[in-house]
Amino acid sequence: MIIYMWSGPRNLSTALMRSFENRSDTEVLDEPFYSFYLKNTGLKHPMYNKIIDAYPNDIKEILNKITKLPKNKKIYYQKHMTHHLIDVNNLDWLKNGKNCFLIRHPGKVINSYIKKNEILDIRDIGFKKQFEIFKIVKSKYDFNPIVINSDYILKNPKEIIRKLCERLNIKFSNKMLNWPKGPRNSDGIWSVIWYEQVNKSNTFTKYNDSNTVVPSKYQNIYKESLKIYNNMNKYSL
Repeated sequence: MIIYMWSGPRNLSTALMRSFENRSDTEVLDEPFYSFYLKNTGLKHPMYNKIIDAYPNDIKEILNKITKLPKNKKIYYQKHMTHHLIDVNNLDWLKNGKNCFLIRHPGKVINSYIKKNEILDIRDIGFKKQFEIFKIVKSKYDFNPIVINSDYILKNPKEIIRKLCERLNIKFSNKMLNWPKGPRNSDGIWSVIWYEQVNKSNTFTKYNDSNTVVPSKYQNIYKESLKIYNNMNKYSL
């Protein structure tokens, strides 16, 4: 089984990737479109030159990699940032896997993201593109797509991860609730910028009902993202 996990940044996405990677039957792939995204947008993210040089940015090469199961593993879990997928005109390859959508309250996303990088417009945090992909999947490939709210995972990891496994028709494993601390060979090289906290963890952090008030300069982005979040959250596990 190929799992396409569609997320925006700062969404618990790396912790969920850790959860799946701790299964013995699973191989993970970290943001395979990132190099493609940086090369084609010209955005100067941290380490952008190194990322472009180190990873495939030819769309055919990327699609060939993400649409085939690896040898000796039953599950191929792929962590995708929705905004990295620039062209959504031809997404027929999505039918090769199970599409899931990981969401988080935009107030938390924005306040976390701006600690590492500036937000130029709503596209940087992925909500708009995530909703676009969600609607395509729902209309063409899966009338009942899987949506997971990261806050729900933090409130009750075992229950939500178990429900996710049920929806994916795979056996739940308690190994998904804990993992060894530290980086992984499977991590993208950008992990030195973005993965500091998750590398210190060995499980999902406890839920924190933190303040979601965002700086005034991001209010328009926040309000538009919140509408999308509320719409998708209706489908959450």
